[in-house]
Amino acid sequence: MILDDLANLQHYQCLHPLFFPAFKFLTDADWNQLSDGRYELIGNDLYAMVSHEQGRGREAAPLEYHRRYIDIQFVISGNEQIGWRAHHQCLHSLEPYDRGTDIGFFSDLPESWLKLSAGRFSIFFPFDAHAPLAGRGMVRKVVIKVACDVG
Repeated sequence: MILDDLANLQHYQCLHPLFFPAFKFLTDADWNQLSDGRYELIGNDLYAMVSHEQGRGREAAPLEYHRRYIDIQFVISGNEQIGWRAHHQCLHSLEPYDRGTDIGFFSDLPESWLKLSAGRFSIFFPFDAHAPLAGRGMVRKVVIKVACDVG
């Protein structure tokens, strides 16, 4: 898991070949002109989902995990809280992994909580379980899905 400010994106480009176009989208996008929805950047290998959602609160935000995609979560406006726990520490399945949607859920509690204000991002790898939208209030954010295996 990585938590940082948008100004520091260049330090993470070497971690994955698709991080450069993902970060370019984050820095070049005119968030006032983009409506909520899915934006294909490189087909199913790299796409973004822009949303404006109400936080669910910590008690209603289960830990989720992915196997095929890395999540880059960026806050456009509002304040986001995301729970985190190492995937290998999660012992209690809430919903089994669904390959079609690339998501599964745990009922384990997060070990720590991240607070993201506008301009901050987090990166969650398949070894990270995370509980997004755990704050209160409206948050506008983008989640970029980066395929783990490219090609």
